Amino acid sequence: MPRLREALSATGLPVDDLTQAGRRFFRFEAQGDIAGYGGVEGAGAELLLRSVIVMPKWRRRGVGQAIVRSLEAEARRTGCMRLHVLTTTASLFFQHASYAPTARVVAPPTIAATRQLASLCPANADYLVKQLEPVPN
Repeated sequence: MPRLREALSATGLPVDDLTQAGRRFFRFEAQGDIAGYGGVEGAGAELLLRSVIVMPKWRRRGVGQAIVRSLEAEARRTGCMRLHVLTTTASLFFQHASYAPTARVVAPPTIAATRQLASLCPANADYLVKQLEPVPN
C-alpha cells in the first residue's frame, strides 16, 4: 500500500480512501519491475474502476490497456456488468478502451455514493461507463 499511495500521490490521484472497505488494488509487473497499479471499488453489478496508473518507464507500451483489460476481467469474474471511471486526464485513453462519456447525474446510486464521485474527484472530472461482456460459461 505505501508504494501505491506514493505513486498515486505523485500523479495527483486521490489517496484519502485507499484503505476503506470495498476496495481491491492490484500491482502489475513487467520484467520484474512494477509497471503500474489499478483497482476496483464496490460489489455487485456496478463497480468503480480505481487508481489506474502506469509507471513512467512503462508508458506508451500498451501496459495501461493491459491493466484495464485485467481489471475488467477481475470485475467480470465477480459479477460486474458495468464499470465506471472518473478521470481528469485520461478520458481519451478510456474512450479508446470502449468507455463511453456519460453524464454524472445518471450514475447508479451505488456509484454516486462513492467518495470518488461524491467528493474526491472534482466536478470537472469526466465520467465514463463501459458495459462488460458476461463471462462465458
